[in-house]
Amino acid sequence: MDALVNNAGYALTGPFEISTDEQIRREFEVNVFGIFNTTRTFLKHFRENRKGTIVNIGSMAGKTTLPLISTYNSSKFAVEGFTESLSYELSSLDIKVKLVEPGSMTTDCTGRSMDYAQSETITDYEGFSKKFLEAAMNENGQLTSPPVIVAEVIHEAVTDNTDTLRYIAGEDAKQMISLREANGDEAYVQMIKEKLFGLVIPHAYFRSTGKPY
Repeated sequence: MDALVNNAGYALTGPFEISTDEQIRREFEVNVFGIFNTTRTFLKHFRENRKGTIVNIGSMAGKTTLPLISTYNSSKFAVEGFTESLSYELSSLDIKVKLVEPGSMTTDCTGRSMDYAQSETITDYEGFSKKFLEAAMNENGQLTSPPVIVAEVIHEAVTDNTDTLRYIAGEDAKQMISLREANGDEAYVQMIKEKLFGLVIPHAYFRSTGKPY
């Protein structure tokens, strides 16, 4: 075994207040604790062979944020921190740790890979949620990439024999991440608040269920 790729993950979408504790814990079990568990399982093999590569699939949502995916954002931020810290621990053992940050991909992420906050309906969120979801659905998807893009980046991460930590996959991810890095955190957050509906919104994170949030 030369490489471990931790790819499992899904998004819980909707206002945080109506996300159930069970939904949030289940999302972290898959997106975060799943990575912890598989990584721990393979580390003995990699240590004994003094080689191996661990590739964690994060998301541009681990670097940039949007409304209605607060727990998904937090899980992917956790993957960012775990991967970077683990890379320090394993470097002396010649085990490489890599992080791939994909953008929107043409997968079934809005079907079986999506969960919806559903504990109750709170009308205070309806106007904002409706406006945002309409904007997301109207996004033309020109920057959405085929999954093969991620596969190619994973292959690069495993085979390039470098200590590169982060790899971005997809044009929308490149744009959104560079936008935040260029403007800084405060400017980026303010820009999202003021111009949210003028930005390219990664529509693959959202779809309307016909039920008000």
